Amino acid sequence: MKKIALIALLLAAIVAVCLGAGTGKGQNTEYLRVHIRANSNAEADQAVKYQVRDAIVEFLTPTVSECATKCEAMTAVSSKLSAISDVADRVLKENGFFYGARASLREEEFPTRVYDGATLEAGVYDALIVELGSGTGDNWWCVVYPPLCFTAGNGNIVYKSKILEIIKNFFGE
Repeated sequence: MKKIALIALLLAAIVAVCLGAGTGKGQNTEYLRVHIRANSNAEADQAVKYQVRDAIVEFLTPTVSECATKCEAMTAVSSKLSAISDVADRVLKENGFFYGARASLREEEFPTRVYDGATLEAGVYDALIVELGSGTGDNWWCVVYPPLCFTAGNGNIVYKSKILEIIKNFFGE
C-alpha cells in the first residue's frame, strides 16, 4: 500500500511540474515540439512529407529518448540541425525531389492539439521546424520532448510515456 501511495505522490509531483503547476504560462515551457512543413499541398509533396517525418523521427529517437530535461533535448537537437536537414534532403532526393530542406530550432505559435488525451494548449512553444522546399504546404506536428509521439513505420502514431516506463520498471513488469 505504501508503494502505491508513493507512486501516486510521485506521479502527482511530476504532473504538477510538467503542467507548470496549473499556471497557464508554464504549460509551454517544458515541451519541445516538431513541425514539418511540406513544400505544397500537392499529393506528392504531402506523401514525401510523411516519409521525411518517419526518417527524422527514426534519426532523433535514440537522441531524445535519453534526454532527462527539455534543456538537454534542445541542446541535443540543436547539435544535430545540419544532420536533420541532411536526413530530410536524402529522403527528398531518393524520391525525386530536389527542392531541399531546412531545419531550425525556434519559438513557434501552435494551435491547441490533443495527443491521445493529452491536450497542449494554443501558444508559443520551442520547436524544431523542418521546412521542405517552400514550406507552404500542409504540415505535420508533434512533440519531441517529452517524447510523446513516434511513428510506428506504418504511418500510425504510437504514444510512449517515460513515466509509464518508470512505473513498469519499478514494479518489475
